[in-house]
Amino acid sequence: MEIRVNPTRMELNRLKKRLKMAERGHKLLKDKRDELIRQFLILVRKNKELREDIEEELSGAFAKFLLARAVMSQDNLEEALMYPTRKLTLDIDKQNIMSVNAPKFSWHEDSDQDEGNSIYPYGFAETSAELDASIETLSGVLSRLMELAEVEKAVQLLSGEIEKTRRRVNALEYVLIPKLTETIKYIAMKLEENERGALVRLMKIKDVVRAKM
Repeated sequence: MEIRVNPTRMELNRLKKRLKMAERGHKLLKDKRDELIRQFLILVRKNKELREDIEEELSGAFAKFLLARAVMSQDNLEEALMYPTRKLTLDIDKQNIMSVNAPKFSWHEDSDQDEGNSIYPYGFAETSAELDASIETLSGVLSRLMELAEVEKAVQLLSGEIEKTRRRVNALEYVLIPKLTETIKYIAMKLEENERGALVRLMKIKDVVRAKM
């Protein structure tokens, strides 16, 4: 269905310019969509690898914690984990991925001065080696958990941007560009018809003038 306009030469030129811009925008959006999909797939693969690795490490840490719980008394276990030795400071920045502002996490730990740099919030006299191993694994996996949170949020944001870009591409490809093309064709036909009518009238005038001479 064509856009309703006056079939004039000026309108024809305006619509041709608009069509050219629409086609250029369509190409740019398609390129953007393709690049977004490429970046999305890279992050999805990275997310899958990170999640599998982290889940494996956490499963091992929880298994060791269950062993520690089995060999330690409930009171000793609660007392050992009651007072953490470190505080986490988290900073959130932005990273631009194809005009999508994804979060970028950075963090550092502040150790209590009395505890030094130890990751263990307890002494070793009444705790088990399994608890030590569990705490060590959990401490080591923290940075990877932050990275996983970054990647998963970026995947979510890219997914939304891909869907918006896809809708825009489809609107141009299947709605606006066909309408502009059809309207340009309609105006061109009308102008040709008007020119033929004007030519016929001119020829008739010539014939009348010649007949009177």
